[in-house]
Amino acid sequence: MSDAATGRASGVSGGAPALTGGALLLAGFALALSNFMVVLDISIANVSIPNIAGGLAVSPSEATWVITSYQVAEAITVPLSGWLAQRFGPVRVFLVCVALFGLCSALCGLAPSLAMLIFFRVMQGLSGGPLMPMSQTLLLRVFPPKQAPQAIGLWSMTTVVGPIAGPLLGGTLSDTFGWPSVFYVNIPVAIFCGFVGWRMLRGQEMATRKLPIDGVGLALLIVFVGAFQIMLDKGRELDWFKSTTVIALLITAVLGFISFLIWELTARNPIVNLRVFRHRNFATATITMALTYGAFFASVVIVPLWLQTNMGYTATWAGYTTAFNGVLAVVFSPIVAMLVRKYDPRALVWFGVTFLAMVMFWRTTFASNISFGLMILPQLAQGFAMPFFFIPLMAIATALPPDEAASGAGLINFTRTTAGAFGTSIATSVWEDSTARAHASLAGEINDPSGVLTKIGASGFSPAQALQQLEGMVQSQAVMLATNRIFFCIAVVMLAAAASIWLAPKPKGPVRAVAGH
Repeated sequence: MSDAATGRASGVSGGAPALTGGALLLAGFALALSNFMVVLDISIANVSIPNIAGGLAVSPSEATWVITSYQVAEAITVPLSGWLAQRFGPVRVFLVCVALFGLCSALCGLAPSLAMLIFFRVMQGLSGGPLMPMSQTLLLRVFPPKQAPQAIGLWSMTTVVGPIAGPLLGGTLSDTFGWPSVFYVNIPVAIFCGFVGWRMLRGQEMATRKLPIDGVGLALLIVFVGAFQIMLDKGRELDWFKSTTVIALLITAVLGFISFLIWELTARNPIVNLRVFRHRNFATATITMALTYGAFFASVVIVPLWLQTNMGYTATWAGYTTAFNGVLAVVFSPIVAMLVRKYDPRALVWFGVTFLAMVMFWRTTFASNISFGLMILPQLAQGFAMPFFFIPLMAIATALPPDEAASGAGLINFTRTTAGAFGTSIATSVWEDSTARAHASLAGEINDPSGVLTKIGASGFSPAQALQQLEGMVQSQAVMLATNRIFFCIAVVMLAAAASIWLAPKPKGPVRAVAGH
């Protein structure tokens, strides 16, 4: 799918001298930092959703569109990465995307409404998607072969540190300077990466060639993914299938998907190589990835929302809590990478996903008086399990013929990103519906509500204040019940995903760990 991800060029234009010394280190740092900036933006807004909702006068579930719109837009550009690199050159694509990412970040912070913010987040995602493969391609281009592993190690580390830094930085900035600052923080980074890239990499451009682009396939991809995502985001607001708009979006998504499959399987130069699904290892890994990551990312969004809207956490403290997700992931990633070479990767994936499911079941026992210390324990546990899920699963998925490896890597990353967006939309919608049902049930079970109000009023509250206090208690417990139910559903989905990995064939020999997003 993305030839750019392989780091190979069709040719090199000019005879520019190779970068050495400080220039090489500066270029490598700028490329890794640009990747960090894009990865950071996936998680930096998670803890800022309540602040964004309050600032733009929308509900928290509507504000989550800020996350899903970015992810879907980023995913759509993944299939274009290889074509863009060969048609215009990876250096030009990198520089243009960095500039656009910085500009769109500024516009996100200035957005006066949710609609404008979502539009600029879409543009930000479209410009950020190619930065990931382009930065990796250029690292392999400018660093000598002997130093390439260290360069990719630096690049990969940014993908691990990003999910830790995102919640911490997002929460602190939101509480200190307001929600627009979580987008403004990208501006100096984009300026630095763009300037260094322009100064250091201009002479490292690769030869370009005119290639046909599958415009029909790209259009169908945008139509079916976009229609389905909009349906998920707007479904609850429009009362789901009682709305002709929702039905029309679903029909559009289904017809678009079917047309996309037919076109891509028959096109001469498909934008997405669907034929890789004939490999059972890849097809199984893709299913496991979609189920697990969709459920996992939904939990990553729900937790800070719950902490801030129901538990009284500030964005900063919600960021502190969720950042623990990545602590043990950093520690165990190199360990799991070694285990993949020695043990059946299917067993490692099964262990990791099952462990994640057990953590989600653990969360179903939480009550509204849980302490901060107890809240970080499941976050740490998730960080331990994630490398066991992700690293061996990517190794299984990319065990493909050399000419299909790039397509497989791009396709499974596209699946991961869209699954995260879809999972987030479904989970937040179900969470709100479940809260409303739990609220109605609890309100109907209050014994002698007049007596309860009288007792509250005896503490010095007026009748209106007493009613507000009672309503607050009922709502708090309703949200807690709904949150536990969501985690139960997430756990069940993860158990199904853990079982699905055994459909993959057993590797015939040792497999290698794969760096990826």
